Amino acid sequence: MVNPNLKILEIIQRDPRFPYEAYEFLYQSLAFTQKKLGKPKPVEGATASGEHHVGGRELVEGVRGLALEEFGLMAHCVFQNWGIEKTSHLGDMVYNLVEAGLMSVQSADKQSDFENVFDLPSQLMEGYSISVPKESEE
Repeated sequence: MVNPNLKILEIIQRDPRFPYEAYEFLYQSLAFTQKKLGKPKPVEGATASGEHHVGGRELVEGVRGLALEEFGLMAHCVFQNWGIEKTSHLGDMVYNLVEAGLMSVQSADKQSDFENVFDLPSQLMEGYSISVPKESEE
């Protein structure tokens, strides 16, 4: 079995725009998105089928959702630090992983599915709200 960590390091040598942590977060976002959409996570080592498939737009939305959940108002700063400034950068990362055999796509998928999904910086900052739990009544 191929060590995905080594494959990601090879990707970074070939395309150093995005750090290792950004690729890890992309994997976490895929699992987050599959769970949100009610799609089962593929068994490790198995090829993903249609029931597991997440489209480009869906994945971008999932990345945004997890980023806001994990990083809150700092999400935009984290993405800036990682060099992810627009949704097409997420597509670049996905297709780097596909080329390395670490992700798969279906025949209808295109890298352009990730282009201009929304303005990433504003979507990582706008509409964010902080939930403060109410004190329980005693």
